[in-house]
Amino acid sequence: MTLERTFLAASIAAVLLAAACATEPEPAPRQIARYPIEDFLGTTNYRGASFSPDKSKILVSSDQTGVYNAYAVPADGGEPVALTQSTTDTIRAVSYFPADDRFLYLKDEGGNELFHLFVQEPDGTVTDLTPGDGHRALFFGWAWDDASFYVGTTERDQRFYDVYEYSLADYGRELIYQNNEGLNFQGRSPDKKTIALSKTYTTTDSDISLYDVESGETRNITEHEGEMANSFQSFSPDGKYLYMTSDEGSEFAHLARYELATDEKEAIVTPDWDVRYGYPTQNGKYIVVGINNDASTEVRLYDAATMQQVELPQVPSADITSITVSRDEETLAFYASSSRNPRDLYVQEIGAEPRRLTRSLSPNINPDDLVEAEVKRFTSYDGVEIPGILYRPHGASAENPAPALVWVHGGPGGQSRMGYFDTLQYFTNHGYVVYAINNRGSSGYGKTFFAMDDRKHGEADLGDCVASKQMLIDTGYVDPEKIGIIGGSYGGYMVLAALTLAPEEFAVGVDIFGISNWIRTIENMPAWWGSIRDALIDEIGDPETDRERLTRISPLFNADKIVRPLMVLQGANDPRVLQAESDDIVEAARANGVPVEYLVFEDEGHGFQKKENRQEAHTAMLAFLDRYLKGEAEAPAAEKEAA
Repeated sequence: MTLERTFLAASIAAVLLAAACATEPEPAPRQIARYPIEDFLGTTNYRGASFSPDKSKILVSSDQTGVYNAYAVPADGGEPVALTQSTTDTIRAVSYFPADDRFLYLKDEGGNELFHLFVQEPDGTVTDLTPGDGHRALFFGWAWDDASFYVGTTERDQRFYDVYEYSLADYGRELIYQNNEGLNFQGRSPDKKTIALSKTYTTTDSDISLYDVESGETRNITEHEGEMANSFQSFSPDGKYLYMTSDEGSEFAHLARYELATDEKEAIVTPDWDVRYGYPTQNGKYIVVGINNDASTEVRLYDAATMQQVELPQVPSADITSITVSRDEETLAFYASSSRNPRDLYVQEIGAEPRRLTRSLSPNINPDDLVEAEVKRFTSYDGVEIPGILYRPHGASAENPAPALVWVHGGPGGQSRMGYFDTLQYFTNHGYVVYAINNRGSSGYGKTFFAMDDRKHGEADLGDCVASKQMLIDTGYVDPEKIGIIGGSYGGYMVLAALTLAPEEFAVGVDIFGISNWIRTIENMPAWWGSIRDALIDEIGDPETDRERLTRISPLFNADKIVRPLMVLQGANDPRVLQAESDDIVEAARANGVPVEYLVFEDEGHGFQKKENRQEAHTAMLAFLDRYLKGEAEAPAAEKEAA
């Protein structure tokens, strides 16, 4: 065949192929199921992991009945066994005892955060180890010899935790540290001669001190000039070292090892992100390290003798988010999750294959109908780069632009993170783009970024939220006229700040127990916040000296500017953001004649724990958004429907 004929044949073949392809219809897009909130809440949440002494089971907290209770998950597989049966108050499982099946748990009443510590015997008998009214208790860990444990309570002084050592035999207790100066107990050395204490000055400045039990002397081991954040992690099992995180000389916190005998400090893990935690296992064979890697948790396991990383198990399409190492240091319990799959518990003998013990996602939900979140950055109004997590619903496009929500985290120094979040997936599944912004002042991006909103709340950080609208519009699949703002706690404040200080920017606002009056909130902070209260005042402002600015940024004093539809949700027992904060802003907004919807949950505090309440809250929020942001006359039917 000549060259010309070859070209001619190829051309004819190409034309025929194109014609054939043109006759084939485009494949129809896969139909995505739209799920009611009942299905999302059909997902079971698990928290914590503590091995029983024989490693046959793992103690966790789970909300599978609608209220968090303690459960034992069989390590060889099988259904979790309920150990407690609370129908009203959240139970937070703490730990099995070192040598038997007794276990500890924390419980408050109606979300008031006045936790008591309880012990439950194998026969079901329960003892309140911290009885009384009006005080708060926390578990501070087991003694290294496993013969006792430490508990802090505010029963003497609401501002401070005094620390007691409890006997495993009869639960008798002895006061080992009385806190009179705001130096907070962090841990006790294996020989019990030294107690580690912390002192918080501001949200970016803190110290670690060592208290000599015999002499009564206290020594600051992190003395410094300027601001530096130091955080105690653990003593080493041999008592030679103290592990700590510090941002000394760096934007990010690293893991350091301090030698008690020589006062020498050595940085041992120095990533380009914050080390969130780092501690040795029971006998010191390994060091567990958690790193805040661009809003994801990166867990590492090191051989303590060589500081070489130990290979961790691989879980397809998921990241390991936390690890518990058994007391014999031979077995791991860990959680793994992704954007489309909630945390599931796994167990693994080191060097063997992991076993999946739970299947958390509701069986009614196909994970392919959910979306994979992505880290998305944009340049804000003054050139600062702002990170966040973007959720794009299936079907959103230039031809089919979607409404959007800017989700603001709590804090103010919190962080929106990668992983599974049923609220965000619920809104995305119902057609909303969600951008979980990490505005300036968020943790995880260096101490300079973290401090950028200090004394500028409702101003510098609100500017980031407003600037994120342009990034959303620039995606090409967001309706520019349908961008709302939503958030809880400090994020709720940002919603109210947006509707009062930038009233035309967002189409709607959903405030979940947000602050409306900074002066009242600061003056009524719980006493047990202690030095954290002082640090927050340093960051936000002091009502005695900064009243004018606090008034200027408080939504309540600007409520006459609210012109957009507002929804407010509140827990009646919230000790951090009092119900009056929501009552007042709702009354003021309604006086403007704008649509205002208000839900109060009588049996909740700061954060809604009970599934029935979460179902009511989410159903109401979606109906509100569908009506006032999406523009539907009525909320969609509760049944699943094709999106």
